[in-house]
Amino acid sequence: MKKKINLLIIVSVLGLIALSIIQGYLINNTYKLKKEAFITETRRSISQIDDFSPALDSLSDIWQDNFLNTIADYKANTATRADILDGLQFVIDSINDTYRSEYQKELVKNNIPYGIKFHKRVKAIVLQDSIKNDTIFDFEKTPKRIVLGDPISEDKEIGVSTTLWQTDHTSSRIINGENKEIVFYLLFQTQDKMDIDGWEKIVFKQMSGLLLLSLLIFSVVIGLLYYSIKSLITQKKIADIKTDFVNNITHELKTPLATLTLATKMLKSNEVQQQPQLVDNTVNTIERQNKRLQKLIDQVLTNSLGYNEIQLHKEEVHIENYINTILDDFLLAVKTEHVTVNRQFLGSKQTIQLDKFYITTALLNILENAVKYASDNIIIDCKVKRNNELKISIKDNGVGISEKDKKQVFDKFFRAGNKEIHDVKGLGLGLYYTNQIIKAHHGNITVESKEGKGSTFILTIPFN
Repeated sequence: MKKKINLLIIVSVLGLIALSIIQGYLINNTYKLKKEAFITETRRSISQIDDFSPALDSLSDIWQDNFLNTIADYKANTATRADILDGLQFVIDSINDTYRSEYQKELVKNNIPYGIKFHKRVKAIVLQDSIKNDTIFDFEKTPKRIVLGDPISEDKEIGVSTTLWQTDHTSSRIINGENKEIVFYLLFQTQDKMDIDGWEKIVFKQMSGLLLLSLLIFSVVIGLLYYSIKSLITQKKIADIKTDFVNNITHELKTPLATLTLATKMLKSNEVQQQPQLVDNTVNTIERQNKRLQKLIDQVLTNSLGYNEIQLHKEEVHIENYINTILDDFLLAVKTEHVTVNRQFLGSKQTIQLDKFYITTALLNILENAVKYASDNIIIDCKVKRNNELKISIKDNGVGISEKDKKQVFDKFFRAGNKEIHDVKGLGLGLYYTNQIIKAHHGNITVESKEGKGSTFILTIPFN
C-alpha cells in the first residue's frame, strides 16, 4: 500500500509539472500574440499621422525643400556630400522640437492613451541618372544617425514602417556664367521607429484576466491534489490504526474467552459436578473472566468519549494533598518494587476546582505508561507549579517516543511504532482519553520526548 501511495504521489507531481510546463507554454504564446496584436494596433493608429497632419506636413516641406536645393548644388559641383548631410542635419535640428511637440498633439487627437516616442531615421539617399547611381548616404555602411523626432535607444526601437520618397527634380544653376538646368532623380528612404512607454505593463494588464484565471485554476489543481493525497494518507493511517486496534482488542479478548470456554467444558464434566469445591472454583473463574471482559468493553466505550461528552463534577481540592494521594496510591498498585517517584511542588496557589475522578484517571494513565514503557529501574519525576495556572510535569526514563509518533500520540487508537511499545498490551486509548479530560477542563497537554531518553508529559489546567 505504501509503495502504491508513493507511486501515486510521484505520478501526481510529474503530472503537475507537465501541466505547469504546458500552461507556461500557452501563457507565453498568448503573451507573444497579445504583444504582436498590441504593437500592430499601435502601428495602425500612428501610421498615417504624418500624412493627415497639416502641421507635420508643413514641417516636412521645410526640410525637403532645403534638402533638394542642397542636392542641386551638389549636382552643380558647388557642394559636397558632407555639405548635403550637414545641411540636412542642421535643418532637422532646427525643426525637431516643433516636430516632436506637434506629433504628441496628434497622438492626443487620435485618442492614443499611452506614451509613444516616434522618429524617422534616414536609411539611404541615392541619386539616379541614366549613367550611374550615386549613393550619398547608406545607413548600413555609415554609422551616422540622422533622426527627426524623439531619441530612442536601439534596444527599445520598434519598427513601424519603411518609407521611400521618390521624386524627379529640376532646378537651374548659373555655371560658368551660363544658366544650366539641373535634373536628377532622388530616392530617399527612411525608417519609422517607435518606443511605447511601458508596453510590457500594458500587455500584462490586457492579460491580467487570463493570468488570474490560470493562477486560480493552477491553485485549485494543487489544492485538490494536496487534499486528495492528504486524504489518502489519512485514510491509510486510519485503516492501519483500526487494524492495529482490532488486533489488540482481539488479543485482549482471546485470553478470557479461552478461559471461559475451558471453564464451561469443565462444568459439563461429571467428575467436576461431583466435587462442589471444584465447581465453586470454576464458577469463580467464570465470574472473574466475565468481569475482565466487561472491564475491557467499558474501557473501549468510556475512553472513546470526546471532551464535549465528558460531564464534569468539579470540587475544590488541595493541590499538594490531592496529588500526593494519587502518587501514593499509584506506588501501592504497581507490581514492581523498582519504582521511584520524585515530587516537587512550586508556587503559592493551594487549591483548585477540578473533577477529581477524571483528573485522577488522566494522571494514572500517564503514570502507568511510565511503568509499562520503562527500563528495570523506573524513575518518575513529578513537578507541580501553582502560579497563574496548574502545571503538572511527569517525566520518566522510559524508551521515549520518536519525532514522527509524537504528532499522533494523543490520537484515538494510536500506538507508537517502535518494538518496545508493541510488546506491551493496550488499546491505544489511554493518552487519547487523558487529552480529552484535560480539554474538558479547558487545559492542554503536551509531550517532550526523544527515543531512548524518556518522555515528559506536561498537563496545564487554568485556575478559573
